[in-house]
Amino acid sequence: MKTATPQMARAINDRLALDLLLEHGTLTAPQLRALTGLSRPTVSDLIERLRVNGLIAVVGESGEDRRGPNARVYGIVADRAHVAGVDVRRDTVNVTVADITGRTVGSAARPLKTARPADAARPPETGGPAGAGRPPGAGRSVEPGGSGEPGDDLVTIIAGTVAEAAGPRSMHAVVVGAPGMVNPHSGELAADNGVPGWRPNLLQALGHRIDAPVTLENEVNLAAVAEHRIGSARGRGDFVLLWLDDGVGAAITLDGRLRRGASGGAGEVGTLGLRGGLFCDLASAGSIGGLDQDSLAAMIAEGAFTAVAVLDPGLVVLGGETGRSGGDALAALVGERLSALSPVPTQVRPSTVEGNAILHGALLTALSIAHRDIFGEVPA
Repeated sequence: MKTATPQMARAINDRLALDLLLEHGTLTAPQLRALTGLSRPTVSDLIERLRVNGLIAVVGESGEDRRGPNARVYGIVADRAHVAGVDVRRDTVNVTVADITGRTVGSAARPLKTARPADAARPPETGGPAGAGRPPGAGRSVEPGGSGEPGDDLVTIIAGTVAEAAGPRSMHAVVVGAPGMVNPHSGELAADNGVPGWRPNLLQALGHRIDAPVTLENEVNLAAVAEHRIGSARGRGDFVLLWLDDGVGAAITLDGRLRRGASGGAGEVGTLGLRGGLFCDLASAGSIGGLDQDSLAAMIAEGAFTAVAVLDPGLVVLGGETGRSGGDALAALVGERLSALSPVPTQVRPSTVEGNAILHGALLTALSIAHRDIFGEVPA
């Protein structure tokens, strides 16, 4: 068993206090002592340490009749860093910017043209991760540009939308969600994704236009991050998100960790062959319009069966427009059909993430990067 050094113990206590401040917003020293179980001197030391490092500040007092250190209310210095989440659809780029506490401070959206340039259909080439050789940290700016008009390059549109949402703020991290398999080695798309203007090594090009580390992630994986943190899978270590929207796919979380697979293809259930055709074709918006709820549930259950039989996740979340609009009624029908196909007990729930789940997941992922870099990782 590894013995914690004084330095390790301080790092653990500091991160615990910062996480509690993120959760509660503001706390007094007595409240921190009660929540952490740490002694008065230890809490006093960590408060002073975090204040000197510019991570927390006094934001008020707990009562007019009280004075002194115990009456001070502390909060995280929200402007210490800002991050951006980006959702690249086939027709729109959406961006949300938040401070390090997760509070939204800016947003922007720009349309994409429908025609694709002639060279955009070539498969992506291998490229290194954006920001390679550049240490993480705050104080990075975003280059503006791009109006979303047909003549604009996609890189220009994305960078311009981030700049519009960020305003004068520098970005610490930017996470981009897009359709398609992301190669875990290069960080780029493994194949064309149908987004107008997407081209090989687009991530590297973004890294030259946005002066912050840029991470690309499959959009369904990001929706699963949101579902795990703030949605129907909150508190669950294992679950599968079945995405039923403009595209059809799945994301897998096991032991609380997103699983991408050796090539980034974990959860690519759209190519499953079902009775009547491919799952992605059968579950498309154009195909399900004429189905009654029972037939739709049967088809979804058949598509989810493989993941349930192999992974035994215990929970399937129905996401995307079809999953959300179907609500509890569709989830219950899918659950009944699934139980008839598999002896493995599995709950089925609709997505409960409000708004754009992909954008939420991108922002949460970017915040995790900022928290790790600025607050420090909890030692193993």
